Amino acid sequence: MSRPPHLCTCGKIVAFGTRCACQIASTRARNKRHDANRPTARERGYDSHWQAARKEWLQWNPYCAMCRGKATTVDHIKPHRGDKVLFWDKNNWQSLCTSCHNRHKQRVEQSQ
Repeated sequence: MSRPPHLCTCGKIVAFGTRCACQIASTRARNKRHDANRPTARERGYDSHWQAARKEWLQWNPYCAMCRGKATTVDHIKPHRGDKVLFWDKNNWQSLCTSCHNRHKQRVEQSQ
């Protein structure tokens, strides 16, 4: 059973499961405004020291903590929000695959 198309707020009819071009443009503009005020990765602490620590962590912890797939990211369990002590606390680190980090973990953090 397929679901019917829906009406976008701009007045266009959009197929079920897709987003209207106006919604995509709106999301991109919002993200661009957000990123303009965000410090760079280096300014947030993700420098060469972090890259070395990350590489070593993933060698010892190669599996995603959520799905047990191949981990590619070292995630801070509790967001550090610039706190250098929390940033470098290895008890606050976990290995995640890209999918779990970008989807599941971000949803959890947004709901908190």
